[in-house]
Amino acid sequence: MIDYRENSPPVLLIVLLGSSSSSIRDLRTRAYVCDEPMSYDPAAFSRLPAPCLVDTGIVVNKADMLRLLNDLGKVDYQDIREGTVASWGTGYVMDVFADPSQSTLVANQSLYLNVHSFDYLELERLSDQKSCFNLVQDSRRLRLIPLTTPLQEQATRNLNAAALEAMVAEALCASWDACLDDDGSL
Repeated sequence: MIDYRENSPPVLLIVLLGSSSSSIRDLRTRAYVCDEPMSYDPAAFSRLPAPCLVDTGIVVNKADMLRLLNDLGKVDYQDIREGTVASWGTGYVMDVFADPSQSTLVANQSLYLNVHSFDYLELERLSDQKSCFNLVQDSRRLRLIPLTTPLQEQATRNLNAAALEAMVAEALCASWDACLDDDGSL
């Protein structure tokens, strides 16, 4: 534990007020100035449990955002600026990455998502019970509505792998048959 009692300036404590169902817009802040010396215990933060979000909530951790977005395949997307839909379409999430020097790109029905392009990810459940992923940065929101589930994507990948394996096996058999036919004619 590190003790900052000597020559410590007053501490500004910011408290977010709101209910568990509040959105970011509904939260209110209050600031308090504490003249008490403060102690900082880094281990205290590690004792807090990690959040558990089920279908709704706000995700600020970039690693958590990566995990959620990596499972997306085909999506409907909307680019919403200041509450107005500026563009929309259907595309496929090609890559999800975390690099502060690269952009998020949406073009040619392909989405390349950089979690550093956004302040947070808001999970919500739409009225038709579909999941919705809102990537938010200031007054801009990139809304992603999955058209497939991870289970469907995995089944498609397995089917594609099985089909490819069958085609390779068929081509090899045909090649061996051709080689055997050539050897028989000598």
